[in-house]
Amino acid sequence: MKSVGIIAEYNPFHNGHAYQLQKAKEASGADFAVAVMSGDFVQRGEPAMFEKRLRARWALENGADMVITLPVPFALASAEAFALGGVTLLSRSGIADSIAFGSECGDANRLMQIANLLNSTLYQTQMQRFLAQGLSFASCRAALVREFIGKSA
Repeated sequence: MKSVGIIAEYNPFHNGHAYQLQKAKEASGADFAVAVMSGDFVQRGEPAMFEKRLRARWALENGADMVITLPVPFALASAEAFALGGVTLLSRSGIADSIAFGSECGDANRLMQIANLLNSTLYQTQMQRFLAQGLSFASCRAALVREFIGKSA
């Protein structure tokens, strides 16, 4: 039996999440989908719109076969730490054969280019140049990605 993992907040669960679960199973050939979901508090420490048991029930009613709560330190952290916590949980538990995720661009090669840039020494040195302009961290990172990867990044 093959399984696919998805790391999510489902805050709140909506039709797009149901579609993602369906497509993740189809694309991976999985019989089973496990969702690693934030609990009652989500990224940036905000309370979830609906409590975790209700969001988990919605996920189970719409394609997930199991829901595991992401530990709080990861759930409250940045997107990178949120993803790292979920991937680590899925990887070390051995519960998922593959991991699926959604993206706005839908281009895996472009996402890899951006990931490689964000993990490079070029990124570290050039971020200082952008931060010196007085922009927020998120704005600086977006500007750096646009400069080195392209305008549509």
